[in-house]
Amino acid sequence: MLLILGSSGYVGSKISHFLFKNEREVIGVSRSEIDYTNPKILKEFLRSKKPRFLINAAGYTGKPNVDACELAKADCLDGNAVLPGTIRQVCEELNITWGHVSSGCIYSGRRPDGGGWIEDDSPNFSFRSPPCSFYSGSKALGEEVLEGAENCYIWRLRIPFNEERSPRNYLQKLLNYDSLLEAENSVSHLDEFCQKCVESLENEVEPGIYNMTNPGSVTTKQVTEWMKEEGITDKEFQFFEDEEHFMNKAAKTPRSNCVLGTTKAEKAGIGMRPVEEAMRESIQKMARPVAE
Repeated sequence: MLLILGSSGYVGSKISHFLFKNEREVIGVSRSEIDYTNPKILKEFLRSKKPRFLINAAGYTGKPNVDACELAKADCLDGNAVLPGTIRQVCEELNITWGHVSSGCIYSGRRPDGGGWIEDDSPNFSFRSPPCSFYSGSKALGEEVLEGAENCYIWRLRIPFNEERSPRNYLQKLLNYDSLLEAENSVSHLDEFCQKCVESLENEVEPGIYNMTNPGSVTTKQVTEWMKEEGITDKEFQFFEDEEHFMNKAAKTPRSNCVLGTTKAEKAGIGMRPVEEAMRESIQKMARPVAE
């Protein structure tokens, strides 16, 4: 049985849906049901349920975007840095294999050699390497807290997307904003991300950190052009002149725009489809939705 913390959230609910759809035994838990931030309560709960695996999909992201984290720093630290440490402590005491949903937002740009950032690279968009957003800093701290953790997977999600009309979906966000920042990024097809995270547990892939993004990268303008090609919108997208213009007009904190390397996940058998294939398919489905 697999137990999910944060099952009512954007990522947690999608993982739960994947497991139910594929007839896996799963228990989803939200903080309103169980205060899993309390190590004593969490330990008693896990002892009673005896899960084979645990996934932590809980955390603090801020809505509608990471600017909100600048006004809720205590909650952001608690959800993204303190909670992972609590779960680690309890899972190690009970010998439970578990996975933590982290983020690729702890990097900016590309590696000095022009490649994508790999799992062993030190974050360059964190409290230890400013400037950064508070959200990115807290996610980097969360990974530090888990350094050397036993039987633990750290899955780095990056700008989730699929065909659903959700305000958290990257494609829907592009439609909602008045102006956009042109940037190159790695992105994660959310459904594939959930599938590969579960497979890494069930197939006993070697624990550790994995960049769970679709191989390759996309730019904002590429994606908006594909959306127009498929007839999702005829909107003439407006773009900021540069990042300075974006910061002056629309943002309270810097953004992480980065490219991640995916070789480690691919070699482990949990790689995802090439980014253009996954992105174009999602855009096509978004343009022509089909009921399940």
